[in-house]
Amino acid sequence: MNTSMKGPEKCLLSQPRAIVFDWDNTLVDTWPNIIHTMNVTLAAMGHAVWTNEDARQRIARSLRDSFPDLFGDRWKDAREIFYAELERSHIAMLTPLPGVADVLGLFSDLPMAVVSNKTGEYLRKEVAHLGWSRHFQAIFGAGDLVHDKPAPDAVLSFLNRVGLAPGPDIWFVGDSPVDVETAHAAGCTSVFVQNGTEQAFHPDLFPHVTIGDCRALPVLAGRLDETVQKN
Repeated sequence: MNTSMKGPEKCLLSQPRAIVFDWDNTLVDTWPNIIHTMNVTLAAMGHAVWTNEDARQRIARSLRDSFPDLFGDRWKDAREIFYAELERSHIAMLTPLPGVADVLGLFSDLPMAVVSNKTGEYLRKEVAHLGWSRHFQAIFGAGDLVHDKPAPDAVLSFLNRVGLAPGPDIWFVGDSPVDVETAHAAGCTSVFVQNGTEQAFHPDLFPHVTIGDCRALPVLAGRLDETVQKN
């Protein structure tokens, strides 16, 4: 297991009363579909397509926050192209990351939520397609609330729904600096999932904990020992 700490030692990590998960590339591998859909959009709009590395560094904010900067006055045209391609391919290319289904089952006694910058309509279709809706008390995507990540709106709405207050015993698990920013903004513990990639963080907003992938979460929470985790 690849686990490192930023700040307090591991023994002082508050055990979770609730867990909030990012979706794309935290619980499911959607990079192939995201990059494909983005490059279809870029090409149709007369832009150069992105390499995989470029895409992984540049894709984090929601469409409504990022497309106006990228496409200017034509961003709504780009949005239509993007959604048409996403509708065609997002379910077919959806792949759960290894061990995630088991991890969600191990935390079934805790309130859990998904907070993503994927448009809510498509996010909920993907969660339902995998049969995972039962695990989550809330599923928030881009456009569902006034502000998307890194604003804390969705996290706070979920906590209000389940009657909990923000604090270090609420874990936000995600794979991008935007997820780290969201955790800090919501007053929760940031658990950063590397999934084999390196990221640059805001100098004042580092993750509290870094893990290799979500299979490390039960060990981090003391629900499995190292021997079981390696099997």
